[in-house]
Amino acid sequence: MDWTSKTTYKLLAFSCWLLAVSACSVSYKFNGASIDYSKTKTIQINDFPIRSSYVWGPMGPMFNNQLKDHFANHTKLELVKRNGDLKIEGEITQYQQRNKSVSAEGYSAQTELSMTVNVRFTNNTNHNEDFERQFTATSVYETTQSLNSVQEELVGQMINDICDQIFNATVANW
Repeated sequence: MDWTSKTTYKLLAFSCWLLAVSACSVSYKFNGASIDYSKTKTIQINDFPIRSSYVWGPMGPMFNNQLKDHFANHTKLELVKRNGDLKIEGEITQYQQRNKSVSAEGYSAQTELSMTVNVRFTNNTNHNEDFERQFTATSVYETTQSLNSVQEELVGQMINDICDQIFNATVANW
């Protein structure tokens, strides 16, 4: 092979590679959302009242704000007060603590704190995706600690977990 044949061959191979690379398009969404923004532009998230018999006052506003922030930070949907393409509503139905484990002395060693939220999801662009479902999260703390000293942190963790679950069930299609 002479020099011009080698150059032509390399140029042809490079051109084919360039054509193949430019013809392929790969799209990744790191937030996990699979929303068709041409059809779905708005989301309505109603405040979730607390319907649990055991209540910690700041839990309601913490949950409502975190859920709205989660969708605002991970989607391009506009949050509206009514007539959203997607609608999320529900209530906090349970907040409780119970003994998780017992020490050798017969006393409670760990306490489990749990939170359950009932969610009604309506997709006004595709009603086949509508559902009503409960989401639960739990956290465990040592009984040597008082609930007052760990409650804000644990409730924050549970709220974040439940918001992830709701996000995945509504717009991530997992």
